[in-house]
Amino acid sequence: MIADPPPAGVYVPVPTFFVSRTAQNYNAIAAPLDLETQAKHSLHLAKSGITGLVLLGSTGEAVHLSNRERFEVLSAVREAFDEGGFKEYPLIAGTAAQNIEEVVEQLKSAKEAGCQWGLCLVPGYFAGASTQQGIIQWFTAVADQSPIPVMVYHYPGVSNNVKVVPSTYAALSKHPNIVGCKLSHGDVSYHAQIGANPKIDNTKFHTFTGLGQQLLPVLALGCAGAIDGTAGFFPKSVVHLYNLSIKSQPTEEEVKERRLLQYKLSVVEELVVKFGTVGIKEAISRVLGMGDRDGTRLPLTGGIPGGDKEWDNWKEAVGDLAAVENSF
Repeated sequence: MIADPPPAGVYVPVPTFFVSRTAQNYNAIAAPLDLETQAKHSLHLAKSGITGLVLLGSTGEAVHLSNRERFEVLSAVREAFDEGGFKEYPLIAGTAAQNIEEVVEQLKSAKEAGCQWGLCLVPGYFAGASTQQGIIQWFTAVADQSPIPVMVYHYPGVSNNVKVVPSTYAALSKHPNIVGCKLSHGDVSYHAQIGANPKIDNTKFHTFTGLGQQLLPVLALGCAGAIDGTAGFFPKSVVHLYNLSIKSQPTEEEVKERRLLQYKLSVVEELVVKFGTVGIKEAISRVLGMGDRDGTRLPLTGGIPGGDKEWDNWKEAVGDLAAVENSF
């Protein structure tokens, strides 16, 4: 039986929230989970038109959580959606382990917690020695045993610059339980060679960019959408850009609007490019008032370098996109 991919659209790789430094149970070594804020942020995104969420990806600091904590986050978000009127809301659970058995166990736990898909980081510890055939065999072994459909997550920046070429995606797309990929790199040619490849059934294998600054162009190349960090604090703006971008016969005004909106989004995305998870958490705290600005786990600490002074450098860009967000 061939599994279905996540629906096309805009997804958010949500951060994992930890309790504030002012909380009585705060622990500087490993702050406890803040499941209340986790649920609040997730519901805000769903109500803002976001198609689905990626939990416990790179932004979610998956590598900083125990398997017990992973389950707590996943199940808490699913429970919040069920109680909030969003039953069957798309949830994708990330994995970052390299051991096949552990990845499969995490995927089994994700299903138990209510997630419909898994997003598995390409193993990169031995990137220099890995072959494309080895990567194909690794994902095949995971997908053969996973109780939920899986996606390939290629983020060279956190996986030792491991390489995954387009022909590898074409091969993996033939597996009935491998239903898509997230490409967190700037190679638009690779997006084209996967999203527009006639040998890949793009109704069964969805290609998502991990970079919102590429949303408009990659949708023209057959990609299904974006899994984008900036959508975590400006969700309506990114959704609006997606909706404008998928129009087959846009008006002249819509062409101008989506081009300008892509520009404004791309400028803000530079904050995410520069500071990653730390920048996303800082922005969510400052823009939405959720979580601490420096609410990460060690070794990430202190928020964005430079604090208020550095944030001032982004005020114009953030303000321009905030104006768009507040117009909806």
